Amino acid sequence: MQRQGRNAWLLSRRPDSFSDGGKFLQPENAIEQAYAVERAGADLLDIGGESTRPGSAETAASEESHRILPVLEALRGRLKIPISVDTRRASVAELALRAGAELLNDVSGLKNDPRIAEVAARYGVPLILMHMRGEPWTMQAGPFARNVLKDVLQGLRRSVAIARKAGVAESQIILDPGIGFGKSFAQNYELLQKLPQLAKLGHPLLVGTSRKGFLGAALARNGKPAPPEERIWGTAATVTASILGGTHIVRVHDVAEMVQVARVADCLLDPRRSPRN
Repeated sequence: MQRQGRNAWLLSRRPDSFSDGGKFLQPENAIEQAYAVERAGADLLDIGGESTRPGSAETAASEESHRILPVLEALRGRLKIPISVDTRRASVAELALRAGAELLNDVSGLKNDPRIAEVAARYGVPLILMHMRGEPWTMQAGPFARNVLKDVLQGLRRSVAIARKAGVAESQIILDPGIGFGKSFAQNYELLQKLPQLAKLGHPLLVGTSRKGFLGAALARNGKPAPPEERIWGTAATVTASILGGTHIVRVHDVAEMVQVARVADCLLDPRRSPRN
């Protein structure tokens, strides 16, 4: 996987999205936004229909499909960048691929429904496997792992083993350490510091830090966490750290801004990409 072309944008069709507040629940709004983020420089669009924020309730598969399929069908053949679908269910994954999705993103790392790996193998599409400790509705209640790096490495190895057994090719697998998913604020920073050790697993890395709670805590004022819309500069710092640590894809909300961050970070990483004067 090439290092250039690394910005993935999350299009959330969920009423309780922590960042956009459900602005894209109407299909026409979601479709318009998909074109907007493509113009802003996103290389990949990730569409999700089930909230996995801390404390979220489980969404029925029928509702999840109802939220994402009209958007996928409207964008098929029209959007130039590939679309990833964020789902924990094999049934939804297969419907999404039939509707035009080109990647699968399972935040449960195949724990919720291992058959997603079979779907990925059958369609020959990339599969993103994320580490999540616990379930969305319990993951931030603890207890957190004593050794977060060990916990993430073990969890991702298990996910890869399930995927490989189902027939997913090594080259199809992308790994995500799951920043903010069952980790303490300090552990999120530790994982960002130790990304080179995660890269030794031998698969491309995807990291999503955009506007997350651990940034809000670090940017707190008068004891109150910074709201999501005031976490852009903090996000930029973690995007830079992620790229320098070996990450291939960064999952962001603020595409135009993070495209600039990624371009400069790439110049730091590889001087051959620096502009000539």
